[in-house]
Amino acid sequence: MDANDTNKIILKDLSYKLNGIFFKVHNKLGRFLKEKQYADKIEKFFKNERLNYQREFTLKNISGIEHNRVDFLVNNEIIVDVKAKRIVTKDDYYQMLRYLKSANLRLGLIVNFRNTYLKAKRIVGN
Repeated sequence: MDANDTNKIILKDLSYKLNGIFFKVHNKLGRFLKEKQYADKIEKFFKNERLNYQREFTLKNISGIEHNRVDFLVNNEIIVDVKAKRIVTKDDYYQMLRYLKSANLRLGLIVNFRNTYLKAKRIVGN
């Protein structure tokens, strides 16, 4: 990756800030809780950081029918999907792509708190 590639990173500053929050939550709670407990703690950090977010935001499909609920929509720019499972699957990846398409957004983060070493997966939509 050269210097020009780092300028192409989608929503670099906001996603960097979100990753910092995810690391704080992971360090504070560990890796064996339920998704809701992680989401509750993330929400507290979002409030402390005065981030603009919506929790359990319902997406609508092209016909305007509500059909998917995302864990967080941050700044109306990034979808965050909180997981607490052994592995993130292809189905999780495709689900995020559907979310991004429905919301007409470019970036989603899948965060699996069950991992020993936390790393949010960046999913880029069209």
